[in-house]
Amino acid sequence: MAEPKKIDHIGIAVKSIDETLPFYVESLKLELKGIEEVATQKVRVAFLSIGEAKIELLEPISDDSPIAQFIEKKGEGIHHVALAVDNIKERLNELKENGVRLIHESPVPGAANALVAFLHPKAAQGVLYEFCEKKE
Repeated sequence: MAEPKKIDHIGIAVKSIDETLPFYVESLKLELKGIEEVATQKVRVAFLSIGEAKIELLEPISDDSPIAQFIEKKGEGIHHVALAVDNIKERLNELKENGVRLIHESPVPGAANALVAFLHPKAAQGVLYEFCEKKE
C-alpha cells in the first residue's frame, strides 16, 4: 500500500469563522480560497492556502456537531491533521485488518468534494488523523 501523498490540511476548530478569519488573512497573510458548509459534518469551513497544504477553520453549525462537542470539551484549537491518500477504501481496509481503531470504516463525504474518514485518536496517541481522497 502506498504511503500518504502529503498533508492535505490541518483542521482548526473555531467558534466563529467571521471572528477568527481576520487573524489568518490580515496577520498571517494567508489567502482565503473560499467558505463552504458541509451539512454531513455539521460544519462551516473556511479554506486558507499555505504552500501545497491548507488550513481549514471549522465552525460548528449545530450544537450536536462533532466540532461543537470538541470546542466544549477542549476549547478552540487544532482539531485534526488530514493526510491525502489515493485509495481511501483500500487504506481503511488495511488499517482495519491491522487492528487500527477507526471512527469511519467507510469514507464519508467531506469538504471540497472529497471522501474522508477519521482514525480514532486513541490509535495515534491522542492525535485525530483524517484520510482525504480528492475526487477529480
